[in-house]
Amino acid sequence: MTEGTKDSPWELVTAPGSSSYTMFIEGDELVCQVGSTTLKYQARAIDDLTAWLGEQGDWVPLGAADESKSPADGTVEAWGRSESNPVGGWYGLRKGYRGRFGMYLPPLLEKLGKAELTHDARNNSMRAL
Repeated sequence: MTEGTKDSPWELVTAPGSSSYTMFIEGDELVCQVGSTTLKYQARAIDDLTAWLGEQGDWVPLGAADESKSPADGTVEAWGRSESNPVGGWYGLRKGYRGRFGMYLPPLLEKLGKAELTHDARNNSMRAL
């Protein structure tokens, strides 16, 4: 069975190691299941974020934030909602649940061998491999 499908999702843990969750690709959506909460992102976020990290050439803070909160400039979270990213705004698809891009995408990129993450209690960063 191929990992990353609904029947065999990726088993992930947030960068600080505080929460487990799963992700899988369904069509053009990246589905993130955190307990009973489902978040959805555009699946192209995997390749787009990998490319952007490569352009940064150094460690980038994750800066995870809920949709209703403004992320810090220069973070993965800020890029995931920026009008200057390849999709011209939010990668998150479910209104009210579009945030936390900087929380849930980075561990997936690490699992896929595309990025490296720090795993501290707070203020984690990532960089392209």
